[in-house]
Amino acid sequence: MASGDTLSARERADIERAVRIAEQLSGLSFSVYVGPAEAPARAYAEGLHAELVAPARSVLVMVDPGQRQLEIVTGTEARRFLHDTDCQLVVLAMRSAFADGDLVGGLVSGVQQLGDHARHPRTVHTDEP
Repeated sequence: MASGDTLSARERADIERAVRIAEQLSGLSFSVYVGPAEAPARAYAEGLHAELVAPARSVLVMVDPGQRQLEIVTGTEARRFLHDTDCQLVVLAMRSAFADGDLVGGLVSGVQQLGDHARHPRTVHTDEP
C-alpha cells in the first residue's frame, strides 16, 4: 500500500490483511494506493502499476478521495484470471461504500472481491481411478 497518510494504523492493517488474503486466494500480487493522483487518473494509475515489482502478475487499486477517482489496473497475466466485468462489479461495490463514507470498508471489501474473482480454478486430475 502506498501513500494513505490519512489512514490510521488500524485501517492500514485492515487493508494489508485484505491484500494478503487476496494474494493467497489468487496467487496474484495486489497493491493499494490511497492518495492524490495526477490527471488523468487512469494514466497515473497505470504509471504506478508499471512501477510494481511484477506488473504482469499485479493488480493495483488506486483511490484519490479528494478527486473522487477510483482505478483498477491489472497486468497481462492477472487479466487472465480477473476480467474487466469482474473489476466493474467491484468498482460499483466500492463506490457504494465510498458514497456512504466508508473508504476503508470499501477498499477491504473490494480487494477481497478482486482476490475471490481472480481465484484460479482447481485442476481436476482425471488420470486417478
